[in-house]
Amino acid sequence: MNKIDFATVIGLFGSFTLVTGAVLLGGSIGSFFNLPSVLLVLGGTFLVTTISFSLSDIIRAQKLVFNALFTRTITPNYAAYSMLDLADKCRGKGVLHLQNHLQSLHDDSFQRKALQLVVDGLPVEEVNRILQNDLNGMIQRHNSGSSVLRKAAEVAPAMGLIGTLVGLVQMLGNLDDPSSIGPAMAVALLTTFYGAVLANMFFNPLASKLERSSAEEVLLNRVFMLGAASIGRQENPRRLEMLLNTLLPPANRVQYYS
Repeated sequence: MNKIDFATVIGLFGSFTLVTGAVLLGGSIGSFFNLPSVLLVLGGTFLVTTISFSLSDIIRAQKLVFNALFTRTITPNYAAYSMLDLADKCRGKGVLHLQNHLQSLHDDSFQRKALQLVVDGLPVEEVNRILQNDLNGMIQRHNSGSSVLRKAAEVAPAMGLIGTLVGLVQMLGNLDDPSSIGPAMAVALLTTFYGAVLANMFFNPLASKLERSSAEEVLLNRVFMLGAASIGRQENPRRLEMLLNTLLPPANRVQYYS
């Protein structure tokens, strides 16, 4: 289950609100809107970024951007306690006790798949191999999504610079017509403004957010992998606690038997 990540929402909304407020305090917001500049920066950034990736990568990155607004309610610490509790119960009731727990999990969850493989009686080495392949695929998809955003962050200022050059050429080519100097300067300056805003207030922060969320999900799934393997081997849960604490950060280590 996911919940809204208020840090991302507040950060995005607050930063754009500050920029909008600065614009309004200095004059009319209409002077900061120029359709050719918007088309050049937004359209150019999207199209140039698409050159470096496939359409499926671009579509997947758009979905990941939406997912960045949400965060998991299950933390690695909570997952560790959950797996220790299951390991403790399975030690006394057997592995088939996991079937009761599986009913409460989502069908597409990594934890459910890990435990289902154990219930199905697969060798622990095979369970680890299957789960590691799934985890590697997830990491690759997440890296692809963040790479799209990083590339867009590189392209947006470049498109702003191209727009600036276009505006300057138009201005210098029409110095004999004073009425054309203002619109040309608007294109020149606003494209740089749009590119800087997109890169530094949208693409780069979201790429960092996705990388952080991916690292947290990898840690969470490694906890599930370790717990499932321990249950499959029918090891002492105290050993599982020790192994989990080598995986978790010091602030999140568990003390189930302490």
